[in-house]
Amino acid sequence: MTGSSAVWWGVIGASLACYGLKLAGLSVPDRVLEHPMTVRVANLIPVGLLGALIAVQVFATGQALALDARVVGLGVAVLLLVARAPFLVVVGAAALTAALVRLL
Repeated sequence: MTGSSAVWWGVIGASLACYGLKLAGLSVPDRVLEHPMTVRVANLIPVGLLGALIAVQVFATGQALALDARVVGLGVAVLLLVARAPFLVVVGAAALTAALVRLL
């Protein structure tokens, strides 16, 4: 099997697996989806994933802990979010702060 055909078999296998997962999700009964615990978990999963992504992107460089300009930018973003600033202002101010700290 050549490298090109192995890639295509991988694409086909991944496509079938994705279709199977979608089909399995559609076959779940409504009583399971409407259960209060299921609703609560489904609402909390995105928050946990976003928190983990932020932690990894801000506090890690490869396998090492990194405390640099990104942490200061995150702090500015948190303060602006608490002050209910618009999202674009939060992102712009955090990026500008991190850039200025790196410049120093």
